[in-house]
Amino acid sequence: MTAGRVLLWRHGRTAHNASARLQGQVDIPLDDVGRWQARTAAARMIARHEPTRIVTSDLSRAHDTAAYLARSADLELVVDPRLRERGFGIWEGLTGDEIVASWPDEFAVWRAGGEPEGVGAETRAEVADRVALAVAEHAAALGPADTLVIVSHGSAISSTVGRLLGLGDRLHAFAGMLNAHWTELVATTLDGVPGWRLTGYNLGPTDASTDWNAGPDRRESGADAETRDPD
Repeated sequence: MTAGRVLLWRHGRTAHNASARLQGQVDIPLDDVGRWQARTAAARMIARHEPTRIVTSDLSRAHDTAAYLARSADLELVVDPRLRERGFGIWEGLTGDEIVASWPDEFAVWRAGGEPEGVGAETRAEVADRVALAVAEHAAALGPADTLVIVSHGSAISSTVGRLLGLGDRLHAFAGMLNAHWTELVATTLDGVPGWRLTGYNLGPTDASTDWNAGPDRRESGADAETRDPD
């Protein structure tokens, strides 16, 4: 038996996201916009789905995002460190400009979908293998009518989706996930072999504001600006 649906949900925005810094496994908390995104996305998700289990990376940006959904669903969070972001070694905390200034060749390899050497980064295959194994184990504990929510990170999710769909080494096939957006997979059987079918990618409440990445809209009222929070 396995969960009938898996939602792979990326955490909300952090200060590193806002400044385009590579996070990797550095434990960066949500910023104010990230908390708004997590709260808003959790409300949209719970309106569409009834989670059975919520499992989160142990990094605080994912754990705190997951907590909004857990409170709405009245579920306890399960923490699994295997859901951490891809490790980027000595590049973590740097901007693209900073990386290319010191590692131009390695950066070019990475941007082309290859694996940079000598910087201590996990390969896409390594992160996909560990996250996919965690997803499979948690999904196997549930039934075909259940929904498993996995709260993880952008690079980890996109690589893992490729692995779960059987794309082999083509783990760079999916575009990056927006903050607090999710991917939906449903269990299927093809030629007698259990697997997953992609039913949605990068899903989320982008209509909650005119610029999701910037946070809630502000409207002027006299001398004051009020923040519009959909929740």
